[in-house]
Amino acid sequence: MKVVVEADGGSRGNPGPAGYGAVVVDAATDEVLAERAAGLGTTTNNVAEYAGLLDALATAQAEGATELDVVSDSLLLVQQMLGNYRVKHPNLVPLHEKARRLARGFRRFSIRHTLRAGNKEADRLANLAVDRADGRWVGRRRG
Repeated sequence: MKVVVEADGGSRGNPGPAGYGAVVVDAATDEVLAERAAGLGTTTNNVAEYAGLLDALATAQAEGATELDVVSDSLLLVQQMLGNYRVKHPNLVPLHEKARRLARGFRRFSIRHTLRAGNKEADRLANLAVDRADGRWVGRRRG
Protein backbone atom coordinates (compact mmCIF):
# COMPACT_ATOMS: atom_id res chain seq x y z
CA MET A 1 0.00 0.00 0.00
CA LYS A 2 1.27 3.46 -0.90
CA VAL A 3 0.62 6.39 1.43
CA VAL A 4 1.32 10.09 1.30
CA VAL A 5 2.27 11.81 4.53
CA GLU A 6 2.20 15.49 5.39
CA ALA A 7 4.40 16.14 8.42
CA ASP A 8 5.00 19.41 10.21
CA GLY A 9 6.35 20.72 13.47
CA GLY A 10 6.72 24.11 15.00
CA SER A 11 7.57 26.12 18.07
CA ARG A 12 6.67 29.57 19.27
CA GLY A 13 10.08 30.87 20.13
CA ASN A 14 13.16 28.83 19.39
CA PRO A 15 13.11 27.09 21.77
CA GLY A 16 9.54 27.57 22.89
CA PRO A 17 6.23 25.74 23.28
CA ALA A 18 6.27 23.18 20.49
CA GLY A 19 4.19 20.53 18.79
CA TYR A 20 3.77 18.58 15.60
CA GLY A 21 1.11 17.36 13.24
CA ALA A 22 0.97 14.58 10.68
CA VAL A 23 -1.61 13.36 8.20
CA VAL A 24 -1.37 9.90 6.60
CA VAL A 25 -3.39 9.42 3.41
CA ASP A 26 -3.96 6.31 1.29
CA ALA A 27 -2.56 7.32 -2.12
CA ALA A 28 -5.00 5.12 -4.04
CA THR A 29 -8.23 6.30 -2.40
CA ASP A 30 -7.31 9.69 -0.84
CA GLU A 31 -8.76 8.33 2.42
CA VAL A 32 -7.23 9.85 5.54
CA LEU A 33 -5.88 6.89 7.49
CA ALA A 34 -4.60 8.89 10.47
CA GLU A 35 -4.29 12.42 11.80
CA ARG A 36 -1.75 12.90 14.55
CA ALA A 37 -0.87 15.88 16.74
CA ALA A 38 1.05 16.20 19.97
CA GLY A 39 2.57 18.88 22.12
CA LEU A 40 6.25 18.53 22.92
CA GLY A 41 6.70 20.99 25.76
CA THR A 42 9.56 23.42 25.18
CA THR A 43 11.91 22.58 22.34
CA THR A 44 13.22 23.91 19.05
CA ASN A 45 11.44 24.13 15.73
CA ASN A 46 13.80 21.60 14.12
CA VAL A 47 13.26 19.05 16.88
CA ALA A 48 9.50 19.51 16.42
CA GLU A 49 9.85 18.96 12.66
CA TYR A 50 11.68 15.69 13.27
CA ALA A 51 9.12 14.61 15.89
CA GLY A 52 6.38 15.08 13.28
CA LEU A 53 8.31 13.04 10.74
CA LEU A 54 9.05 10.25 13.21
CA ASP A 55 5.42 9.95 14.25
CA ALA A 56 4.32 9.98 10.61
CA LEU A 57 6.80 7.22 9.70
CA ALA A 58 5.70 5.04 12.62
CA THR A 59 2.02 5.64 11.87
CA ALA A 60 2.43 4.82 8.16
CA GLN A 61 4.24 1.63 9.11
CA ALA A 62 1.47 0.68 11.58
CA GLU A 63 -1.12 1.27 8.84
CA GLY A 64 0.66 -1.28 6.66
CA ALA A 65 2.26 1.08 4.17
CA THR A 66 5.00 -0.34 1.98
CA GLU A 67 5.56 2.79 -0.12
CA LEU A 68 5.75 6.25 1.38
CA ASP A 69 5.86 9.77 -0.02
CA VAL A 70 6.56 12.42 2.62
CA VAL A 71 5.77 16.11 2.14
CA SER A 72 7.33 18.62 4.53
CA ASP A 73 7.69 22.39 4.62
CA SER A 74 11.03 22.08 6.44
CA LEU A 75 13.77 22.48 3.86
CA LEU A 76 16.39 21.58 6.45
CA LEU A 77 14.70 18.29 7.35
CA VAL A 78 14.12 17.34 3.72
CA GLN A 79 17.70 18.11 2.69
CA GLN A 80 19.09 16.25 5.70
CA MET A 81 16.91 13.20 4.95
CA LEU A 82 18.07 13.27 1.32
CA GLY A 83 21.70 13.41 2.46
CA ASN A 84 22.31 16.83 0.91
CA TYR A 85 22.87 18.61 4.26
CA ARG A 86 24.90 17.30 7.17
CA VAL A 87 23.21 16.93 10.54
CA LYS A 88 25.35 19.02 12.84
CA HIS A 89 23.25 19.79 15.90
CA PRO A 90 23.66 17.14 18.61
CA ASN A 91 19.92 17.21 19.42
CA LEU A 92 19.05 16.32 15.82
CA VAL A 93 21.58 13.52 15.23
CA PRO A 94 19.64 10.75 17.06
CA LEU A 95 16.33 11.93 15.57
CA HIS A 96 17.80 11.89 12.07
CA GLU A 97 19.31 8.44 12.59
CA LYS A 98 15.97 7.07 13.80
CA ALA A 99 14.11 8.65 10.87
CA ARG A 100 16.58 7.15 8.38
CA ARG A 101 16.24 3.75 10.04
CA LEU A 102 12.42 3.90 9.87
CA ALA A 103 12.52 5.12 6.25
CA ARG A 104 14.61 2.10 5.26
CA GLY A 105 11.73 -0.10 6.46
CA PHE A 106 9.62 0.90 3.44
CA ARG A 107 10.03 -0.73 0.05
CA ARG A 108 10.01 2.77 -1.46
CA PHE A 109 10.55 6.05 0.39
CA SER A 110 10.58 9.58 -0.98
CA ILE A 111 10.57 12.98 0.66
CA ARG A 112 10.05 16.38 -0.88
CA HIS A 113 9.85 19.99 0.19
CA THR A 114 6.74 22.13 -0.20
CA LEU A 115 5.71 25.57 0.90
CA ARG A 116 3.45 25.84 3.94
CA ALA A 117 0.34 25.98 1.70
CA GLY A 118 1.22 22.51 0.39
CA ASN A 119 1.28 21.13 3.91
CA LYS A 120 -1.87 22.81 5.18
CA GLU A 121 -3.45 20.02 7.25
CA ALA A 122 -0.24 19.03 9.02
CA ASP A 123 0.45 22.72 9.70
CA ARG A 124 -3.04 23.11 11.19
CA LEU A 125 -2.51 20.11 13.45
CA ALA A 126 0.96 21.29 14.50
CA ASN A 127 -0.42 24.72 15.42
CA LEU A 128 -3.23 23.09 17.39
CA ALA A 129 -0.64 21.05 19.30
CA VAL A 130 1.47 24.14 19.97
CA ASP A 131 -1.62 26.02 21.20
CA ARG A 132 -2.29 23.23 23.66
CA ALA A 133 1.39 23.06 24.68
CA ASP A 134 1.26 26.83 25.23
CA GLY A 135 -1.65 26.41 27.66
CA ARG A 136 -4.28 27.82 25.33
CA TRP A 137 -7.73 26.28 25.37
CA VAL A 138 -8.56 24.90 21.95
CA GLY A 139 -11.96 23.69 20.87
CA ARG A 140 -15.26 24.55 19.31
CA ARG A 141 -18.60 25.29 20.85
CA ARG A 142 -21.96 24.61 19.33
CA GLY A 143 -24.21 27.49 18.57
